[in-house]
Amino acid sequence: MLTEAEAMNLNDYFHILAPDDIRIQGTRIGIETVLYEYLYRAKTPEEIHQSLDSLSLEQVYATILYYLHNRESINTYLADWLHNYYQAKKQQQENPSPARIRIRQLTSEQRKQLLAQLAPANVQESLYASVPS
Repeated sequence: MLTEAEAMNLNDYFHILAPDDIRIQGTRIGIETVLYEYLYRAKTPEEIHQSLDSLSLEQVYATILYYLHNRESINTYLADWLHNYYQAKKQQQENPSPARIRIRQLTSEQRKQLLAQLAPANVQESLYASVPS
């Protein structure tokens, strides 16, 4: 049995930078990353841990437990995060950076050549798939 000093408080797993920015302690990963996978993509904690291998399974479970203990405020947090995400995405589409405009103007073959110069061979295919046509 753990002593009181040995038992971790649930809040010890998180670094609250601001009301709208809660990170998992020791990482740059926000709780929204784990909770989005859990709530919206119906992934199990084990699946989340596999895809976010910089987190321990304990951290994934702690994030879910934190959500369950603070459901109302975290639902608001997630709704605000999703709203901000979609607003930023819309703004990027309406006002693309000069680099994105140049990439869009490249032919498919030119994009492949650019990625070949910038990325190691093992990640070129996944990067190429993410570049808009």
